Amino acid sequence: MASREIARWRNAVFVIFGISGIGMASWVARGPAVRDALHATTLQMGLLLFGIAVGSIAGLLASGHLVERFGARRTIQWALPVGSAGFIAAGVTVALPFGFVTAIAGLVVFGVGFSICDVAMNVSGAANERALGRAIMPVFHAFFSFGTVIGAGLGALAELLRVPLSIHIPIIGVLVAAAAIIAPRYLGREVPETDEADAAASTWRERLSIWRDPRTLLIGLIALGMAFAEGSANDWLALSIVDGHGAANSTGALVFGVFVASMTVGRLGGVRLLDRFGRVPVLRVSAALAIVGLLMVIFVPNLAIAIVGVVLWGLGASLGFPVAMSAAADDARTAAARVSAVATIGYFAFLVGPPAIGFLGEHFGLLRGLLLVLVLVAIAAAASGAARQKQDA
Repeated sequence: MASREIARWRNAVFVIFGISGIGMASWVARGPAVRDALHATTLQMGLLLFGIAVGSIAGLLASGHLVERFGARRTIQWALPVGSAGFIAAGVTVALPFGFVTAIAGLVVFGVGFSICDVAMNVSGAANERALGRAIMPVFHAFFSFGTVIGAGLGALAELLRVPLSIHIPIIGVLVAAAAIIAPRYLGREVPETDEADAAASTWRERLSIWRDPRTLLIGLIALGMAFAEGSANDWLALSIVDGHGAANSTGALVFGVFVASMTVGRLGGVRLLDRFGRVPVLRVSAALAIVGLLMVIFVPNLAIAIVGVVLWGLGASLGFPVAMSAAADDARTAAARVSAVATIGYFAFLVGPPAIGFLGEHFGLLRGLLLVLVLVAIAAAASGAARQKQDA
């Protein structure tokens, strides 16, 4: 493949990761507004987020087969618009009678579409990484973080201007869907031509057998712990800052923006660290940073210090998931199946996390509920050896 085509492919993946981040963060940043519109308790907010998790798990279980059957390009072109339709439905109906039920239904569809796209864009990104011959997956995920910064900023602005959810969310949803139709046209092949026969011959039973590989499960634990570190901030950070540190709704949205900005910096700088030190040491140091940051947020009753903790938390959570995706996609022939399996394990954090932290938050306070994250980050650190490459020390 010509270098120009590879560069276009890379740029298209940048766009897809970015628009996915914008869509996700646009909803997350308006969490306080959603709670106010629904008059929801902390536990009810956890159940609402559970809708996204249920849709995500369903989408992930199907994603490997869909990417194998249709390719990343076609999968993304329909998955993101479908997810955007659910996103719009949730935003439009949240303030209506039975808004809680319709919002959950919309968020299930949102979760299905965005999770299928998640696997497809990671498979395409890993293939582009191999074509480029350099570690670039964290940069792709940095563009997701760029998108979340933009989405969080737009959410904070919408809060300040009191823009209704029924206006803000549909505008974002339409923009995401339009970009998702255009950008994938520039994606390249996920599987080299020399491997296409083997890939095409694989059956759904053979793809499911990847779950019996111990390395798949260990990489999945890395994804699980680090996804929990990232996802718990997406779901609960804004509300934790508002309820636990007495900040305004707009401040909560802005602190969430600080978190995703820190993740962006970590992902951009992480490429050089990975090239120099290898995956395993970087993963272990990242876990340590996340733990220290979480302890500061949870136990220090000072907003300024808590924000410093948010920065460390974001830096620590930044590389875990993209490194797990790269490790899962080391073999092009099994990339779609293994990435789907690892992502499914990782997204289990989004299935269990929202209601678990919501339950703990209801009884012990949201900040104490975040202690659950520490346990899973420690597990991710312990499993990090599974991500080792041959050139790693």
